[in-house]
Amino acid sequence: MLISIKSIKWLPAAIVLLSVVAMLWHGPVLQLPHYHEFADQRVWLGIPHAADVLSNLGFALVAALAGDQLFVRRRYARSAAALPAFSLLCLIVFLTAVVSAYYHLAPDDARLFWDRMAIALASACLICGVRADAKPGMTPHRALLELMLGLTLAVASVLWWRHSADLRPYLLLQLWTVLLVIVWQGIWQADHRIRRWFNAAIACYLLSKLAEMADHTILSLSACVSGHSLKHLIAAGAAACIFYGLRQACANPVR
Repeated sequence: MLISIKSIKWLPAAIVLLSVVAMLWHGPVLQLPHYHEFADQRVWLGIPHAADVLSNLGFALVAALAGDQLFVRRRYARSAAALPAFSLLCLIVFLTAVVSAYYHLAPDDARLFWDRMAIALASACLICGVRADAKPGMTPHRALLELMLGLTLAVASVLWWRHSADLRPYLLLQLWTVLLVIVWQGIWQADHRIRRWFNAAIACYLLSKLAEMADHTILSLSACVSGHSLKHLIAAGAAACIFYGLRQACANPVR
């Protein structure tokens, strides 16, 4: 039985509105001055910043395994409405491995643009996929229109950063990815198997952000791995949780 949608259907809109108002009140959010100065500067086999570059292989592995299930075995076709968003998410996770490795070979804003573009597109796909999968009565046509809108907003958020140096739209998109996924799956009582693994993915995502912030500290304490390298591996684990949750919940054919 659905939670009383009439009583809380305003919650997602309230989250979006309040977060936008908060960002407008806060003012521009600028990138940290030394953002590109990552802790691990070691070279291995001629690869600069080797650990930060090679740790992106986790994304490629997850995308390859998910792609086999999605495109070859057709085991993610639980919802025709959600299939385009989750299919594109799989491709973008693989693309993330490529563009993030490209960025970490020689970190600068020009390369970071492509890294952030992949992350923004992945966020939009996840938001739209969850909404299409969880909302009762969602049609493939409506879901595709919402996906196109989400991708447009994702691209705009990164373009806004490049031209204004303001990260607010990009950060809002990531915030909505966490909050709206939880709220929509709760309101519409999404399959418990999906919710369990998506909650694990969100936990991994938050942990990856903590590792990123503790980049230098973690390398200093461990003497072998940096926080940013761990961020890549944990974030890949988040993607794995998402695709595994979908795999677990698709015993039923396309509806």
